[in-house]
Amino acid sequence: MNILDFAINYPDEESCRKKFKEQRDQMGVTCRHCNCKEHYWLENKQAYECKRCHARQTLRSGTVMQHSNLPYRYWFVAMHLLTATKGSFSAAELQRQLGHKRYQPIWEMANKLRDVMGKRDDEYTLEGAIELDDAFFSTEISLQERDKPLKRGRGSQKKTKVLVMAESKTVENPKPGKKPKKVRYLKMKVINDLKAGT
Repeated sequence: MNILDFAINYPDEESCRKKFKEQRDQMGVTCRHCNCKEHYWLENKQAYECKRCHARQTLRSGTVMQHSNLPYRYWFVAMHLLTATKGSFSAAELQRQLGHKRYQPIWEMANKLRDVMGKRDDEYTLEGAIELDDAFFSTEISLQERDKPLKRGRGSQKKTKVLVMAESKTVENPKPGKKPKKVRYLKMKVINDLKAGT
């Protein structure tokens, strides 16, 4: 979905809240107290009530949005920008795009989303021919290390070592000049070193 489609589908807070509730209902709500899966929806309270023990939980309870006071639209915009852009998207840029005054809640939201995305990716299993390579990604360095001279090359403090695994599939009719393979899925894991034992 491009940014124009996103703006049409989710123009305001209410449309985002409705979509979130629709997804939540589709996945099912489980009572934290008695594990019952049947609930009433209390529109005036914006909460679910268990049919068995009458315990209540908000729409955000048990989700990545739990304990957040940020609007649903912020979450939807953040999800869209983090997943639709090819490059990385910093929390500072996200804060600027949302026009939010404080950095901390936006940083927490972005980190929660990245964490959930990483956990989702762990559920996939790569199959068939898997190609391995290492990569280095720029990362923040601590204040103590900023004063130290940086190492050169692959061991720099500003770079995180990542093992990249790609599931490749053979293409039946490759385009002229192209390799007869295409990547289906990708997994990345942060590693401590590049030794064979790792």
